[in-house]
Amino acid sequence: PKMEKLADDILIKIVSEIHDPVTTTDELIPSGETSSYRSNPLGLAEFTLSRKDPDYVGEAKKVRSMEEERLAGKAFTDDKLNVAIAILQAYDDDFKPELTEIGSAIYAVKPGDGSAREQAASCQRVLGGLANIAKEYATKRYRSNLINWGMLPFLLKEDADFKVGDYIYVPNIKNALDTDMKEIKAYVVDIE
Repeated sequence: PKMEKLADDILIKIVSEIHDPVTTTDELIPSGETSSYRSNPLGLAEFTLSRKDPDYVGEAKKVRSMEEERLAGKAFTDDKLNVAIAILQAYDDDFKPELTEIGSAIYAVKPGDGSAREQAASCQRVLGGLANIAKEYATKRYRSNLINWGMLPFLLKEDADFKVGDYIYVPNIKNALDTDMKEIKAYVVDIE
């Protein structure tokens, strides 16, 4: 799939939450059975979080299809996304869904421990991943791999209780990346 440039505003959907104290790169993308897919990023991505969260790949693909609808100028077919958009439009007159990039995210306590396999990040990106949200990152290398693949490695200042299905709106993300990035404003959209 073609990777688009980061939009000024993003809407991320949590598609997996991992509450283990540490998540290894082998849990993010298993080794062994995936070795024959090394030169096939789409095939390899099918194994992402397969041992930890079997629903991840399907949920990430649903979010990727939302972004494909946006890029094609089509109406969104996901009801909860449409509710989130309506809430954001009521909250912010300047919110433009057609210009807001949509991507998935993983919420984990401390992801990325273990080997330096960049596939732990690239497979998330191929599936439409736009960010990871963590209390800390287990290794600088995993965090760097996320950045290298165009994903945002958000850190939480304080505990959050994100759940699968939560939408998080991050306006002006490109401007925020030009700052010290100590604080980036984001809004959890309450669609319940």
